Amino acid sequence: MRTICLAMAMLALIASRADAAVDWQAELQRCRSLRENVAPLLQAGEGISAVGRSNRSVRRCIWIQRKAVRKKIPGAEAW
Repeated sequence: MRTICLAMAMLALIASRADAAVDWQAELQRCRSLRENVAPLLQAGEGISAVGRSNRSVRRCIWIQRKAVRKKIPGAEAW
């Protein structure tokens, strides 16, 4: 039982540290440049969800953008 509690505590610590280690401005800049590359696909009629399912980095950017908007990070915008 102690081992399970210790493992849960370690997972919570790792998760909180991973969130704190995000360089929000760098991630948002990377997502902006990615959005510029994806824009032609969107204008051609592909939906953001279809583009997101086909590309892992697009899915990550969508996640980063949503999280940044929730945390009210300056420069964050909804897709």
